[in-house]
Amino acid sequence: MKLEKILKGDIREAARLMRAIEDHAPSARRTLKDLIPHTGNAHIIGITGAPGTGKSTLTDRLIKAFRDRDKTVGIVAVDPTSPFSGGAILGDRIRMQRHAADPGVFIRSVATRGQLGGLSRSTHDIVAVMDAMGYHVIIVESVGVGQDETEISRLVHTNLVVIIPGLGDGIQAIKAGILETASIFVVNKADLEGSDSTANDISSLVNLGMVSKDGWEPPVLKTEALNNKGIIDLMDAIESHRKFRHQLPTERQQELSRKDHFLQILGQGLLQKMVDRLIKNDQWDGTLKALNQNKNDPYSLAEEIIEKVFKEKRA
Repeated sequence: MKLEKILKGDIREAARLMRAIEDHAPSARRTLKDLIPHTGNAHIIGITGAPGTGKSTLTDRLIKAFRDRDKTVGIVAVDPTSPFSGGAILGDRIRMQRHAADPGVFIRSVATRGQLGGLSRSTHDIVAVMDAMGYHVIIVESVGVGQDETEISRLVHTNLVVIIPGLGDGIQAIKAGILETASIFVVNKADLEGSDSTANDISSLVNLGMVSKDGWEPPVLKTEALNNKGIIDLMDAIESHRKFRHQLPTERQQELSRKDHFLQILGQGLLQKMVDRLIKNDQWDGTLKALNQNKNDPYSLAEEIIEKVFKEKRA
């Protein structure tokens, strides 16, 4: 991969790098090392929420709105992993197809690869590539795995938590950690019955100070993405949060993002070293056989392997 071309925004060269990233090619890691110093300029926006809340339609409307303001936009659409090919099911890219011919828009679908937090390590790397390419805004639309989807808040600067009325108890539908990740709450499909009640419930939590961060109180906005209503107000709220973050003495979210990314890289590297070692010592097949025959529980087996490796290192 040619670094100079990627830094100049060459989509074809960037796409090659992104494919290499997802394939865990050694060449991709070498290029990423050179790209990282050129990152840190994009405004990264997360869009998360339960499936069926209209995240993809909302993303589509935001792309158009940012382009109307002369902002270039990169989109990372995190899709479920295909159980057959292991790749992304490209639903989101299909929905955003009308932007495909726009040279100021770059859409990339990424498979979750089984990550429960909704993001794979390649998501972080692909966002870094788009950042280095010079995109003003990068939107990460997550797969929508529900309450446990908090990992995205460590990657993005402004996180939109999208909910809809009619999910029963609106607060219960988005309780726990996901509430605390919101920079902005978006009650989408606001033409449905109960939208005012849902928005009021969330506003009550905000007013009680239960979801504020660093002095920022997340606004609660109503949108009808399908009808393109409420998008301008949402854009203004995103810009307000961007300006707010730049006034903070320290960017704790950025620190968390870098730490999380580092731990992912470290964990994956150590895991691969362990597996390679077992294969080299002809222990891999025996380990899996012992596991499958219930001769060892997975916890004890993992502890035994780790202890053995580090004991050998100390010796």
